[in-house]
Amino acid sequence: MRTPPDTASDLTEAQRTARAGFAAFADEHLVPYADRWDREERLPREVTEHLAAEGHLGAAVPIRYGGAGLDAVTFGLLHAEVGRACSSVRSLLTVHSMVAHALDRWGRPEQRRHWLPRLADGTALGAFAVTEPDAGSDLQAVATTARRDGDDYVLSGRKHWITFGQYADLFLVLARLDDRPAAFLVERDRGGLDVRPMTGALGTRASMLARVQMDGCRIPAANLVGRPGFGLSAVIATALELGRYSVAWGCVGLAEACLRAALGHAAARRQFGSALRGHQLVQRMLADMGTGVTAARLLCLRAGRLREAGDPASVHATWMAKYFASTAAARAAGDAVQIHGARGIGPDEPVQRYLRDAKVMEIIEGSTQLQQIMLAESAYQMFPVDSYDTERTSG
Repeated sequence: MRTPPDTASDLTEAQRTARAGFAAFADEHLVPYADRWDREERLPREVTEHLAAEGHLGAAVPIRYGGAGLDAVTFGLLHAEVGRACSSVRSLLTVHSMVAHALDRWGRPEQRRHWLPRLADGTALGAFAVTEPDAGSDLQAVATTARRDGDDYVLSGRKHWITFGQYADLFLVLARLDDRPAAFLVERDRGGLDVRPMTGALGTRASMLARVQMDGCRIPAANLVGRPGFGLSAVIATALELGRYSVAWGCVGLAEACLRAALGHAAARRQFGSALRGHQLVQRMLADMGTGVTAARLLCLRAGRLREAGDPASVHATWMAKYFASTAAARAAGDAVQIHGARGIGPDEPVQRYLRDAKVMEIIEGSTQLQQIMLAESAYQMFPVDSYDTERTSG
């Protein structure tokens, strides 16, 4: 078993033990098969069974509902180790946990009692059905509609790029109700719901992407989550915040996988009479990769501790962690391929998968450019510019 490096001296003993268990699970059940799943663009059902058996599907579900009830840092460590092994599996954990977390926070008591135990034990898989052909980062632009009809709601619209939509039993759907955003639970077996596979994605190819078409899909009024009008600002925002945090940690694991692959190849490969590890420009890439992994991990740890404390600053910390970790993973993946040379672009080296997956990480759960806008604006609040600075720079 791979022994994980020390994350930080102030991790609890329980967190260090949990991380070692997550690493062992990833090394045994995910790492040997991730390249094949990527080529086949499919994740076998047995993987979800393994995740359920280990309790990982219930990571975001409270213990009282049969979940693991992990603290924020331990939740992050799980997603880092799974992300190190296979970004597609980490994507499954992300969207499933987003649905569970949103239900725990905003669901009605009967919704929580019915669905959270099923999400925890894997008898139901959750998917986050928000993105549309013309609504990605701008979720205010969603065109899916819901209308009240007696004791039911009737939904119509299209959702695209729905991660694990091919497997999901339960969709958390964002729609417009009386021109206000609202969130709904839609079971897979509802009439008027059509799920079709999407293939050929650049990265996370085993994420079982799907198009979800709703054509007069009728659901009971009890499937509304939260209040009408609060679907985006509350329900979906809560899910997205956890998703962003999960992806940030997944990027830490992905960047670590790139670093480990590059270190191994640089030590073994000889060029011009010496090992690649002795070439200064290769050393520069390895140094940047190691620094990026460490810095990303620390930012994620800070975000996790703020989340656990219920500190509002956790929102900004999570944005920063996701921005840095995703860009660090993309740089690490590019350098890992470069260090591997021609082998790095071939089908037999995981680094080419890492590179494709890393690009996806810069887009999902808030694109790099959207995060730069948010972080730049927040910088003015964190570091106010006084009148002297303004006058001096404008003169």
